[in-house]
Amino acid sequence: MLYETYKRPFTIYLKVEKNLSDNSIEAYIHDIEKLFQYLEMAHEGITFKEIKLKHLTSFIDWIAELGMTATSQARIISGIKGFFIFLIGEGILQENPAELLSTPRLKRALPEVLSREEIESMIGQIDRSKPDGERNAAMLETLYACGLRVSELVNLKLSKIDFDEEIVSVIGKGNKERLVPIGKAARKQLKTYINKVRVHLDIKSGYEDYVFLSKFGKPLSRIMVFLIIKDLAMKAGIDKEISPHTFRHSFATHLVEAGADLRAVQEMLGHASIITTEIYTHMDSGYLREVITSFHPRSK
Repeated sequence: MLYETYKRPFTIYLKVEKNLSDNSIEAYIHDIEKLFQYLEMAHEGITFKEIKLKHLTSFIDWIAELGMTATSQARIISGIKGFFIFLIGEGILQENPAELLSTPRLKRALPEVLSREEIESMIGQIDRSKPDGERNAAMLETLYACGLRVSELVNLKLSKIDFDEEIVSVIGKGNKERLVPIGKAARKQLKTYINKVRVHLDIKSGYEDYVFLSKFGKPLSRIMVFLIIKDLAMKAGIDKEISPHTFRHSFATHLVEAGADLRAVQEMLGHASIITTEIYTHMDSGYLREVITSFHPRSK
Protein backbone atom coordinates (compact mmCIF):
# COMPACT_ATOMS: atom_id res chain seq x y z
CA MET A 1 0.00 0.00 0.00
CA LEU A 2 1.21 3.50 -0.92
CA TYR A 3 0.74 4.70 2.63
CA GLU A 4 2.49 1.85 4.48
CA THR A 5 6.00 3.23 3.90
CA TYR A 6 5.17 6.37 5.87
CA LYS A 7 2.85 4.94 8.50
CA ARG A 8 5.52 4.54 11.20
CA PRO A 9 7.25 7.91 10.54
CA PHE A 10 3.84 9.65 10.58
CA THR A 11 2.97 7.94 13.88
CA ILE A 12 6.23 9.16 15.41
CA TYR A 13 5.56 12.68 14.05
CA LEU A 14 2.11 12.76 15.69
CA LYS A 15 3.49 11.55 19.00
CA VAL A 16 6.71 13.57 19.21
CA GLU A 17 6.01 16.77 17.29
CA LYS A 18 2.23 17.08 17.76
CA ASN A 19 2.18 15.52 21.24
CA LEU A 20 -1.09 13.70 20.57
CA SER A 21 -2.54 11.02 22.82
CA ASP A 22 -2.41 7.37 21.80
CA ASN A 23 -6.17 7.37 21.09
CA SER A 24 -5.90 10.45 18.86
CA ILE A 25 -2.96 8.94 17.00
CA GLU A 26 -4.86 5.70 16.43
CA ALA A 27 -7.84 7.66 15.05
CA TYR A 28 -5.56 9.63 12.69
CA ILE A 29 -3.89 6.46 11.43
CA HIS A 30 -7.22 4.71 10.79
CA ASP A 31 -8.56 7.75 8.94
CA ILE A 32 -5.53 8.00 6.65
CA GLU A 33 -5.79 4.26 5.97
CA LYS A 34 -9.39 4.81 4.83
CA LEU A 35 -8.21 7.50 2.41
CA PHE A 36 -5.60 5.24 0.83
CA GLN A 37 -8.00 2.29 0.64
CA TYR A 38 -10.24 4.58 -1.41
CA LEU A 39 -7.41 5.86 -3.60
CA GLU A 40 -6.25 2.32 -4.36
CA MET A 41 -9.79 1.35 -5.39
CA ALA A 42 -10.66 4.44 -7.39
CA HIS A 43 -7.23 5.38 -8.77
CA GLU A 44 -5.12 2.23 -8.85
CA GLY A 45 -1.41 2.93 -8.99
CA ILE A 46 -1.68 6.61 -8.05
CA THR A 47 1.47 8.10 -6.50
CA PHE A 48 1.75 10.76 -3.80
CA LYS A 49 2.76 13.37 -6.37
CA GLU A 50 -0.31 12.60 -8.49
CA ILE A 51 -2.80 13.16 -5.65
CA LYS A 52 -4.83 16.32 -6.26
CA LEU A 53 -7.51 18.21 -4.36
CA LYS A 54 -10.20 16.59 -6.56
CA HIS A 55 -9.15 13.11 -5.34
CA LEU A 56 -9.38 14.16 -1.69
CA THR A 57 -12.73 15.89 -2.27
CA SER A 58 -14.20 12.82 -3.96
CA PHE A 59 -13.09 10.72 -0.97
CA ILE A 60 -14.89 13.06 1.45
CA ASP A 61 -18.00 12.93 -0.75
CA TRP A 62 -17.87 9.14 -0.72
CA ILE A 63 -17.62 8.73 3.06
CA ALA A 64 -20.53 11.17 3.38
CA GLU A 65 -22.59 8.92 1.11
CA LEU A 66 -21.70 5.97 3.31
CA GLY A 67 -23.32 7.82 6.20
CA MET A 68 -20.21 9.12 7.99
CA THR A 69 -21.22 11.82 10.47
CA ALA A 70 -20.23 15.47 10.04
CA THR A 71 -18.05 15.26 13.14
CA SER A 72 -16.20 12.25 11.78
CA GLN A 73 -15.76 13.94 8.40
CA ALA A 74 -14.24 16.99 10.09
CA ARG A 75 -11.83 14.75 12.02
CA ILE A 76 -10.81 12.93 8.85
CA ILE A 77 -10.21 16.21 6.99
CA SER A 78 -8.03 17.36 9.88
CA GLY A 79 -6.07 14.10 9.71
CA ILE A 80 -5.61 14.36 5.94
CA LYS A 81 -4.31 17.90 6.25
CA GLY A 82 -1.91 16.83 8.99
CA PHE A 83 -0.61 13.95 6.89
CA PHE A 84 0.14 16.12 3.87
CA ILE A 85 1.81 18.74 6.06
CA PHE A 86 3.99 15.89 7.32
CA LEU A 87 4.84 14.86 3.73
CA ILE A 88 5.78 18.45 2.87
CA GLY A 89 7.99 18.63 5.94
CA GLU A 90 9.72 15.40 4.98
CA GLY A 91 10.44 16.73 1.51
CA ILE A 92 8.32 14.04 -0.15
CA LEU A 93 5.99 16.62 -1.72
CA GLN A 94 6.51 20.20 -2.83
CA GLU A 95 2.81 21.10 -3.10
CA ASN A 96 0.04 20.34 -0.61
CA PRO A 97 -3.14 19.01 -2.31
CA ALA A 98 -5.04 19.19 1.00
CA GLU A 99 -4.36 22.89 1.57
CA LEU A 100 -7.72 23.95 0.13
CA LEU A 101 -9.69 20.97 1.45
CA SER A 102 -12.33 22.79 3.42
CA THR A 103 -14.85 21.84 6.08
CA PRO A 104 -17.77 24.02 4.84
CA ARG A 105 -18.78 21.02 2.68
CA LEU A 106 -19.99 19.45 5.92
CA LYS A 107 -22.83 21.98 6.17
CA ARG A 108 -24.85 20.09 3.55
CA ALA A 109 -27.74 18.01 4.82
CA LEU A 110 -26.39 14.69 5.99
CA PRO A 111 -28.41 11.60 6.89
CA GLU A 112 -29.16 11.10 10.56
CA VAL A 113 -27.20 8.35 12.26
CA LEU A 114 -28.35 6.57 15.40
CA SER A 115 -25.89 5.80 18.16
CA ARG A 116 -25.62 2.24 19.41
CA GLU A 117 -27.39 3.31 22.59
CA GLU A 118 -30.28 4.85 20.62
CA ILE A 119 -30.73 1.65 18.63
CA GLU A 120 -30.73 -0.36 21.86
CA SER A 121 -33.28 2.06 23.31
CA MET A 122 -35.63 1.76 20.33
CA ILE A 123 -35.48 -2.03 20.41
CA GLY A 124 -36.10 -1.83 24.15
CA GLN A 125 -39.40 0.02 23.57
CA ILE A 126 -40.91 -2.97 21.76
CA ASP A 127 -43.64 -4.82 23.64
CA ARG A 128 -42.55 -8.46 23.30
CA SER A 129 -45.79 -9.69 24.91
CA LYS A 130 -47.58 -9.03 21.62
CA PRO A 131 -47.02 -11.16 18.49
CA ASP A 132 -46.11 -8.15 16.38
CA GLY A 133 -43.50 -7.22 19.00
CA GLU A 134 -41.29 -10.17 18.09
CA ARG A 135 -41.76 -9.33 14.41
CA ASN A 136 -40.87 -5.68 14.92
CA ALA A 137 -37.78 -6.61 16.93
CA ALA A 138 -36.72 -8.95 14.12
CA MET A 139 -37.24 -6.18 11.57
CA LEU A 140 -35.10 -3.65 13.42
CA GLU A 141 -32.38 -6.17 14.13
CA THR A 142 -32.32 -7.19 10.45
CA LEU A 143 -32.27 -3.60 9.18
CA TYR A 144 -29.34 -2.76 11.42
CA ALA A 145 -27.50 -6.08 11.01
CA CYS A 146 -27.58 -6.05 7.20
CA GLY A 147 -27.90 -2.40 6.19
CA LEU A 148 -30.97 -3.14 4.09
CA ARG A 149 -33.11 -0.66 2.20
CA VAL A 150 -36.74 -0.76 3.37
CA SER A 151 -37.81 -2.22 0.00
CA GLU A 152 -35.27 -5.01 0.48
CA LEU A 153 -36.60 -5.68 3.98
CA VAL A 154 -40.28 -5.99 3.04
CA ASN A 155 -39.38 -8.25 0.09
CA LEU A 156 -36.98 -10.46 2.04
CA LYS A 157 -37.69 -14.18 1.50
CA LEU A 158 -37.32 -17.11 3.90
CA SER A 159 -35.65 -19.09 1.16
CA LYS A 160 -32.94 -16.42 0.93
CA ILE A 161 -31.84 -16.71 4.58
CA ASP A 162 -29.12 -19.27 5.25
CA PHE A 163 -28.84 -19.54 9.02
CA ASP A 164 -26.08 -22.15 8.83
CA GLU A 165 -23.85 -19.97 6.64
CA GLU A 166 -25.04 -16.79 8.42
CA ILE A 167 -25.79 -15.14 5.07
CA VAL A 168 -28.81 -13.37 3.59
CA SER A 169 -29.34 -13.07 -0.16
CA VAL A 170 -30.82 -9.67 -0.98
CA ILE A 171 -32.38 -8.42 -4.20
CA GLY A 172 -31.45 -4.74 -4.47
CA LYS A 173 -31.72 -1.94 -6.99
CA GLY A 174 -31.69 -2.99 -10.61
CA ASN A 175 -32.76 -6.48 -9.52
CA LYS A 176 -29.16 -7.17 -8.53
CA GLU A 177 -28.54 -9.88 -5.97
CA ARG A 178 -25.93 -9.54 -3.22
CA LEU A 179 -24.94 -11.59 -0.21
CA VAL A 180 -24.90 -9.93 3.20
CA PRO A 181 -23.75 -11.58 6.45
CA ILE A 182 -26.28 -11.48 9.27
CA GLY A 183 -25.04 -11.15 12.84
CA LYS A 184 -25.80 -13.10 15.97
CA ALA A 185 -28.46 -10.82 17.51
CA ALA A 186 -30.47 -10.61 14.28
CA ARG A 187 -30.27 -14.37 13.63
CA LYS A 188 -31.53 -15.11 17.13
CA GLN A 189 -34.44 -12.68 16.87
CA LEU A 190 -35.40 -13.85 13.39
CA LYS A 191 -35.56 -17.45 14.58
CA THR A 192 -37.78 -16.43 17.49
CA TYR A 193 -40.18 -14.58 15.20
CA ILE A 194 -40.24 -17.26 12.50
CA ASN A 195 -40.64 -20.23 14.85
CA LYS A 196 -42.91 -18.75 17.51
CA VAL A 197 -45.02 -16.10 15.76
CA ARG A 198 -44.95 -16.36 12.00
CA VAL A 199 -45.65 -20.10 12.07
CA HIS A 200 -49.10 -19.38 13.56
CA LEU A 201 -50.19 -16.82 10.95
CA ASP A 202 -52.82 -17.56 8.32
CA ILE A 203 -50.57 -16.74 5.37
CA LYS A 204 -52.33 -15.75 2.17
CA SER A 205 -51.60 -17.63 -1.02
CA GLY A 206 -48.55 -16.36 -2.88
CA TYR A 207 -46.91 -14.86 0.21
CA GLU A 208 -45.64 -18.03 1.87
CA ASP A 209 -41.98 -17.13 1.31
CA TYR A 210 -42.10 -13.54 2.59
CA VAL A 211 -40.46 -13.09 5.99
CA PHE A 212 -42.22 -10.09 7.48
CA LEU A 213 -46.00 -10.39 7.44
CA SER A 214 -48.94 -8.48 8.87
CA LYS A 215 -51.54 -10.14 11.07
CA PHE A 216 -53.54 -10.61 7.87
CA GLY A 217 -50.88 -12.88 6.39
CA LYS A 218 -49.61 -10.43 3.78
CA PRO A 219 -46.23 -8.67 3.47
CA LEU A 220 -45.83 -5.43 5.40
CA SER A 221 -45.84 -2.24 3.37
CA ARG A 222 -42.94 0.21 3.37
CA ILE A 223 -45.20 2.80 4.99
CA MET A 224 -46.04 0.43 7.85
CA VAL A 225 -42.35 -0.17 8.55
CA PHE A 226 -41.79 3.59 8.53
CA LEU A 227 -44.65 4.16 11.01
CA ILE A 228 -43.43 1.41 13.34
CA ILE A 229 -39.96 2.94 13.44
CA LYS A 230 -41.26 6.49 13.95
CA ASP A 231 -43.39 5.29 16.86
CA LEU A 232 -40.47 3.49 18.54
CA ALA A 233 -38.22 6.54 18.10
CA MET A 234 -40.84 8.73 19.75
CA LYS A 235 -41.24 6.31 22.66
CA ALA A 236 -37.46 6.22 23.08
CA GLY A 237 -37.37 10.03 23.21
CA ILE A 238 -35.12 10.32 20.16
CA ASP A 239 -35.42 13.78 18.62
CA LYS A 240 -34.09 13.00 15.15
CA GLU A 241 -35.61 12.56 11.71
CA ILE A 242 -35.77 8.76 11.82
CA SER A 243 -36.74 6.43 8.98
CA PRO A 244 -35.88 2.84 8.01
CA HIS A 245 -32.99 4.29 5.99
CA THR A 246 -31.51 5.66 9.22
CA PHE A 247 -30.65 2.09 10.23
CA ARG A 248 -28.86 1.58 6.91
CA HIS A 249 -26.74 4.69 7.45
CA SER A 250 -26.06 3.67 11.04
CA PHE A 251 -24.96 0.21 9.87
CA ALA A 252 -22.43 1.73 7.45
CA THR A 253 -21.21 4.43 9.83
CA HIS A 254 -20.65 2.10 12.76
CA LEU A 255 -18.74 -0.39 10.61
CA VAL A 256 -16.52 2.23 8.97
CA GLU A 257 -15.82 4.07 12.22
CA ALA A 258 -14.87 0.77 13.85
CA GLY A 259 -12.27 0.23 11.14
CA ALA A 260 -14.03 -2.07 8.67
CA ASP A 261 -12.69 -2.28 5.11
CA LEU A 262 -14.42 0.31 2.92
CA ARG A 263 -14.78 -2.05 -0.04
CA ALA A 264 -16.53 -4.61 2.16
CA VAL A 265 -18.99 -2.02 3.49
CA GLN A 266 -19.74 -0.80 -0.02
CA GLU A 267 -20.31 -4.37 -1.18
CA MET A 268 -22.70 -5.11 1.68
CA LEU A 269 -24.66 -1.90 1.05
CA GLY A 270 -25.04 -2.78 -2.62
CA HIS A 271 -23.86 0.69 -3.65
CA ALA A 272 -23.15 1.27 -7.32
CA SER A 273 -19.41 1.13 -7.76
CA ILE A 274 -17.58 4.44 -7.77
CA ILE A 275 -14.75 2.86 -9.70
CA THR A 276 -14.43 0.86 -12.89
CA THR A 277 -15.68 -2.69 -13.04
CA GLU A 278 -12.16 -3.93 -13.68
CA ILE A 279 -10.81 -2.37 -10.47
CA TYR A 280 -13.80 -3.16 -8.23
CA THR A 281 -13.09 -6.32 -6.26
CA HIS A 282 -15.93 -8.66 -5.39
CA MET A 283 -15.66 -9.71 -1.77
CA ASP A 284 -15.74 -13.33 -0.72
CA SER A 285 -18.78 -14.03 1.50
CA GLY A 286 -16.54 -15.54 4.15
CA TYR A 287 -14.54 -12.33 4.34
CA LEU A 288 -17.69 -10.22 4.59
CA ARG A 289 -18.90 -12.42 7.43
CA GLU A 290 -15.57 -11.88 9.18
CA VAL A 291 -15.98 -8.11 8.81
CA ILE A 292 -19.45 -8.22 10.38
CA THR A 293 -18.26 -10.45 13.24
CA SER A 294 -15.28 -8.22 13.93
CA PHE A 295 -16.81 -4.76 13.60
CA HIS A 296 -20.62 -4.82 13.99
CA PRO A 297 -21.73 -3.83 17.51
CA ARG A 298 -24.49 -6.47 17.71
CA SER A 299 -22.45 -9.37 16.39
CA LYS A 300 -20.19 -9.79 19.39
